[in-house]
Amino acid sequence: MTASVLNPSVVAKEYRAEVRREVRRLAEGGRRLRIVGLLGQDEGPAATYAHYARRGSELVGIEMDVRRVDAGTVEREIAEANVDPEVDGIFLYYPIGGRATDRWLRELVDPRKDVEGLHSFWSRLLYENQRFLDSDSDRRAILPCTPLAILKLLQHAGMRNAGGDAPLRGMTACVINRSDLVGRPLSAMLANDGALVYSLDINGTVMFEPAIGRKAHDVRDSDVDRGTALGAADAVISAVPSADFERIQGAEIRAGAICVNVAENANFDDSIMDRASVFVPRVGPLTIAMATRNLTRLVDLSRA
Repeated sequence: MTASVLNPSVVAKEYRAEVRREVRRLAEGGRRLRIVGLLGQDEGPAATYAHYARRGSELVGIEMDVRRVDAGTVEREIAEANVDPEVDGIFLYYPIGGRATDRWLRELVDPRKDVEGLHSFWSRLLYENQRFLDSDSDRRAILPCTPLAILKLLQHAGMRNAGGDAPLRGMTACVINRSDLVGRPLSAMLANDGALVYSLDINGTVMFEPAIGRKAHDVRDSDVDRGTALGAADAVISAVPSADFERIQGAEIRAGAICVNVAENANFDDSIMDRASVFVPRVGPLTIAMATRNLTRLVDLSRA
């Protein structure tokens, strides 16, 4: 078996076409969409991400204004963007002021302009598996753009079951990363769709049990180790940013598993190509597409 490589740029192209149509529709009503991006570094992954995000936004007709900020100016920039009627969305490029500060900064963004979907207003809905803002299911909640991109890539790679309320029923996933930005919300989304999820980080393993027969997923501690979790998983998603991470070997994973590399560094050894069914080398292009899609939905929500 040789794994096929799923190019996220190809998948992103489909969603960009959808977003472009929505942008044109809004433009016909006199609305020109604009995002303000706040960047705390001149170089590094965040600066690279900001560059590609601006380019991806422009491809669908959305203006993005990336502004260089520091710990002393970022709160003012967020406050001004929140009340600026010419700003439809706000994007923060981390790190800006350290983990605790960045968590606080996310809370300062008006959730009505939060294209990343990381504000606690949206997180609460996600963790409670509340997918709509209204009882008629007309106003869909915003999901975090990177985990959403990963979920879409897994779907395109073939990770699905019979559909319905639990499209991932019977599936098992291993997510290596439990950050508030990627791993934790992704594990919740997978479990809310019916998957059993082993969530691993430096502190050990947590199990996200599927939301089958109850409103939302459940979370509990687990003594399952890395080898057992990887060997049981239909999909392995790794988002460890450290170059010291012990790469996942082909012998560790289940034959036919889908493997997704989220981190800038390679988290998988080349040997997985002889055992996996699909390998996704990166997710960035689709993350940007999901952020722009979130923007069009936020604008519609603000007008509802």
